[in-house]
Amino acid sequence: MNELTEEGSRAVQDLASRYNLSAEAVKTLLLAVNAGGGSMAQFNHPELGGGGQWMRGGMTMVGDMFNRGLQATVANLCSELSSLLASKQVLKSAADANGSSPNRNTRGDGNWWPAELGTPSSSGGQNDARYAYFRQARRLVIERGGQQSSYDTLEHQIGGVQQQQGGSSGSLSFTSQLGTFTVDSLPRVSAP
Repeated sequence: MNELTEEGSRAVQDLASRYNLSAEAVKTLLLAVNAGGGSMAQFNHPELGGGGQWMRGGMTMVGDMFNRGLQATVANLCSELSSLLASKQVLKSAADANGSSPNRNTRGDGNWWPAELGTPSSSGGQNDARYAYFRQARRLVIERGGQQSSYDTLEHQIGGVQQQQGGSSGSLSFTSQLGTFTVDSLPRVSAP
């Protein structure tokens, strides 16, 4: 459900004013951060440079690629929205629509990766391909078409991801301190 609580509406208005954006742009990011479990967002809004992505821990991309000010605005706003979602009831739950009082945050975890790996350092996806990177565990989990594979990241400390469109799921490549690579160069592990 995409309706804001009263507290959520106030928070969106406050953030819109502080960031000099429309309330609709802030709500778009709020819903995207919520859908990403508070740690990532994929969004598309004209005020935010069109399509873009944000991941907690440092990766922010906006459609207006060379607009560093907009990138910083999106990164800071997404971080604030993530904290807001974790601390306050800003979205109405299905129970609210039925008249009962919520007693917890509606962020929902939506985690698709193995629970024993914990919280990823970054995660994202597009079309039917998605990934989650776990720096501490040195694991990269990729899911394509419902099939999950786990890889040892070796010495790579992933700092970026690129997805090339084409075919049914496109192809993922990653950037680390060692350069750009694909998962084909990593050893596959049978269990997380």
